[in-house]
Amino acid sequence: MEAYYYVVFGALAAVVAGLELGKSGKDRVATASVFNSFKNNYVLVYSLMMSGDWLQGPYVYYLYSQYGFDKGDIGRLFIAGFGSSMLFGTIVGSLADKQGRKRACITYCISYILSCITKHSPEYKILMIGRILGGIATSLLFSAFESWLVAEHNKRGFDPQWLSITFSKAIFLGNGLVAIVSGLFANLLAENLGFGPVAPFDAAACFLAIGMAIIMSSWSENYGDPSESKDLMAQFKVAAKAIASDEKIALLGAIQSLFEGSMYTFVFLWTPALSPNEEDIPHGFIFATFMLSSMLGSSIASRLLARKLKVEGYMQIVFSISAVTLVLPVVTNFLVPPSSVKGGSISFGGCLQLLGFCTFEACVGIFWPSIMKMRSQYIPEEARSTIMNFFRIPLNLFVCVVLYNVSRSSLLVQLFSPALILQARATQRFQHSSNTCVNCICR
Repeated sequence: MEAYYYVVFGALAAVVAGLELGKSGKDRVATASVFNSFKNNYVLVYSLMMSGDWLQGPYVYYLYSQYGFDKGDIGRLFIAGFGSSMLFGTIVGSLADKQGRKRACITYCISYILSCITKHSPEYKILMIGRILGGIATSLLFSAFESWLVAEHNKRGFDPQWLSITFSKAIFLGNGLVAIVSGLFANLLAENLGFGPVAPFDAAACFLAIGMAIIMSSWSENYGDPSESKDLMAQFKVAAKAIASDEKIALLGAIQSLFEGSMYTFVFLWTPALSPNEEDIPHGFIFATFMLSSMLGSSIASRLLARKLKVEGYMQIVFSISAVTLVLPVVTNFLVPPSSVKGGSISFGGCLQLLGFCTFEACVGIFWPSIMKMRSQYIPEEARSTIMNFFRIPLNLFVCVVLYNVSRSSLLVQLFSPALILQARATQRFQHSSNTCVNCICR
């Protein structure tokens, strides 16, 4: 492995360690011991759930390519995942509100474990089923767990400000430290120990099973709308009415969809972007570096949230920086002509892009706890999971369109997502809308 990867990883690790060790009193909030126990339980479960997701990340594209599928075939597999999330996500989200968030979290574990098992088959149809199950699981991961946490936090009467602590800690560990270890562990299993690219998926299934056991033994059930007479369609109507009647909720959905759309497009395209001529790159180690960058971002976000800075204000800067980092491949393509030699090590242009991608991942680390904080303030409790999955419909539609055209348009054009620019403007409008709402309940 080239020294460049170690230098980038080591520099990021030093910055993260410095930020965490250098926290002052303004960056910390005093909490009760009973809340700390509750927080630690959730963070443990969330970390196990995310480890099941992160272990798969570095080798999804690579595994499919090893089975002999080209970029177009792989793109259709990804479309199946995002398409199932779009079609079934709102349904499972509404069921989570109605049938219970704990049950929905358990359903996530079962669906994702089954998805991991399908990775053992080189049959395209079996892999397609796995992607569909994975899409359903993803909808639950990014709605049911957060909905359970917010409802349980409020039910136990904890200080609303403490919710930001749980969000920041969960993202710092689950989307940061756990993701880094998962990337390195996946690299160890697949390459160093020679078990092949399917081994990380088996490990993911094991961690998901452990997390499911903790959920079943220690979590209580909570619901959205307590009305027993309200059916699934009525739940949809409540969510749609809330989005249509409150501009802040609609803009929040637009912000989330646009940013996550760019993020998931990046997940699919970072591998071919860094190795356009089949350069030999350490997928697991690069993935761990990205996650360390995300950890850096979540550390910054925890400081911002602890000091009660207005989320709508600083997120405009974050989205603008994200857009600049994703235009970097276009710039480097003009300034540094790509090599025509197949194989070899990462190019100079690839090194520059790697730095830009790390910056983008740092923005992702700031985004997650910040958007969670905004959702906890603005989204009504009775249809929280349903509304959050409504937000994922345009997100998945956007990604499906990009992936459908993955073999028809330039990789650089796909990677530079104008969605981030539109998103910065949506955030600006969101802030303006919030400023005009003097008596808003979330103030």
